[in-house]
Amino acid sequence: MFGAARARAMGDHLRRFAAGMGVEGIRVGARSPNTRKALALAEHARDRGRLHELRRALMDAFWRRGEDLEDLAVLSAGAVEAGLDPAAALQALEDQAIVARVEAMGREAARAGVTGIPTFDLGDARVVGCQPYEVLAAAAEQAGARRKAPA
Repeated sequence: MFGAARARAMGDHLRRFAAGMGVEGIRVGARSPNTRKALALAEHARDRGRLHELRRALMDAFWRRGEDLEDLAVLSAGAVEAGLDPAAALQALEDQAIVARVEAMGREAARAGVTGIPTFDLGDARVVGCQPYEVLAAAAEQAGARRKAPA
């Protein structure tokens, strides 16, 4: 999607960013996976009150272990880790209502002009991508937020 040189630079940036927050050893793959099936699985998990657990399982699989989020075995293992029935979870990947929900979210994001993840809209400012706290704080202050006084 980005080309090899840009992907390497993005990976280096993410590793430095994470290290600056005390997170060591993240894995950044050579390519970005197609996450449509993972997103469908997330909607299945949301419907069952297990979204947080699934998100954690898949984030660990991708960022800590370098696993492929397109691999059905990885998604199945994530479902198990999140407390979901893996067979039902994999069936949900083909559920047309769930697929339609994921596609609708994608269309809404495109209509809203979202070009990267995460995206924060703070007043008139938009902050896209992996950004330091100071960037988010400055945008929030520009939008009218005030810092809390130290305790």
